[in-house]
Amino acid sequence: MTSQEALSEAEIQAISVGGAAQLNSTVTLADYDPEWPELFEREAERVRGALGERVLVLEHVGSTSVPGLCAKPIIDILLVVPDSDDEDTYVPALEAAGYRLVIREPDWEKHRCFKGPDTNVNLHVYSPGNGQTERYRLLRDRMRAHPEERDLYAAKKRELAAKEWKYIQNYADAKTDVIEQILGRARAAQYDAFSDAYADHAEKNVTNALYDRPAILDLAGDVAGRRVLDVGCAAGHLSALLAERGADVLGVDASAGMVSVAQRKFGDVARFEVADVTRPLALEAGSIDVITASLVLHYLKDWGPTLAEFRRVLKPGGALVFSVHHPGEDWHWFDKENYFELELLEDEFPPGQRVRFYRRPLSWTFRAVRDAGFAVDDLVEPMPAPEAAGTDPKWAENLRTKPRFLYFRAVNPA
Repeated sequence: MTSQEALSEAEIQAISVGGAAQLNSTVTLADYDPEWPELFEREAERVRGALGERVLVLEHVGSTSVPGLCAKPIIDILLVVPDSDDEDTYVPALEAAGYRLVIREPDWEKHRCFKGPDTNVNLHVYSPGNGQTERYRLLRDRMRAHPEERDLYAAKKRELAAKEWKYIQNYADAKTDVIEQILGRARAAQYDAFSDAYADHAEKNVTNALYDRPAILDLAGDVAGRRVLDVGCAAGHLSALLAERGADVLGVDASAGMVSVAQRKFGDVARFEVADVTRPLALEAGSIDVITASLVLHYLKDWGPTLAEFRRVLKPGGALVFSVHHPGEDWHWFDKENYFELELLEDEFPPGQRVRFYRRPLSWTFRAVRDAGFAVDDLVEPMPAPEAAGTDPKWAENLRTKPRFLYFRAVNPA
């Protein structure tokens, strides 16, 4: 699944039924109103009355669904019907109930949006299997459970609302970065629920144990006596291998559940802490010799702040070793037309767990590393370890013939 990128003026007009009205003003936000959930319930009853069994999902989402959060006084509603592209099966019924179709996006999640008859609502309609239902729920539930996330979002909304926008869609698009930050932390927290299962998976599967970790260790080189920061340490398997080679290792991960597993399994050989690498690290400048980041950075849209922080904590001459999804593989695997696009994708890994990450061209990665002040020392497309053939011959052959991940060693200039 792909996330919608910021829309151009032509695209805004193209998806708007009857044309998009210009705002040319600031955005008015209202303090939270306890009446908003009641307004949702009234609209939900009206939608169910119009569509009956065609309603598969109907939920209150968006800012008005989060107690204490400021919002445009518009009730956002998520509706899933059997096929949102088949407008004849639900649009006439909604129109008869007073709803008006205002947005049609068949090429993006088969999305439609309606305005309400007597209440200011955005009724968002999708088909089953869309990538937005989980996103709506995750953002809503994260802010309901974490006041600090709600307050962060509110501050960004107020900052953006004070600016003038030609279209209200421009304001909505400008919130994407803070939303992705919150969603990123929410998804990291999801790992808490199956940390042990993930740890077992990462320990045994060929891709992690006999392909990714050996490649990272090879690029890291001699780490004996060096201080290593293992970013996105998960259950600590790479951290333990680095410690086995004589490194003083600090493993960090955004998931408290993963850190707990790492501490239990490998706390006798390495230290582990919860940390969000999109924010400043609690480390002194120039205190780290090597940073390893195994399959972490592709979860971030903007690498700038994170790479700047990596460079800050690295000693002059220190190395950043990282792996990401191979740009050619993601482009091919997800059957995308434009290789050069920066695009948010959704996949399932391990089975049962949805993950979202960005694909980007190789040139984008090189530019991000260069712009952060690093010098690329090596670029590797590795082969699996020889023992992979005996563990899983079919998958080992796949890894030997198709690019899976891409590996960088970048140096912080002295």
